[in-house]
Amino acid sequence: MYLKKVEGPRAVTLPDGSIMTRADLPPKTTRRWVASRKAAVVRGVMSGLISERDAQELYALSDEELAEWIRAVSDHGEAALKATSLQRYRQP
Repeated sequence: MYLKKVEGPRAVTLPDGSIMTRADLPPKTTRRWVASRKAAVVRGVMSGLISERDAQELYALSDEELAEWIRAVSDHGEAALKATSLQRYRQP
């Protein structure tokens, strides 16, 4: 079996005890960002599976966009990433 060489860990244990691997991250060709895909990227960044810089490069995200996702999850949980909840959690 051949494993591709990657920087950083291949898998991490999340605070809830589940294991997240690089295979759990969305594909790099993702164009439609639903809440579950955003949450997977944020969990990967926050757990150290992937760095912020790598996530920005891999998914063509701006600094502000990724920072906003991380802030939303930190402040309000993953439900804040849903487009329908944007008005409820947006800072005035």
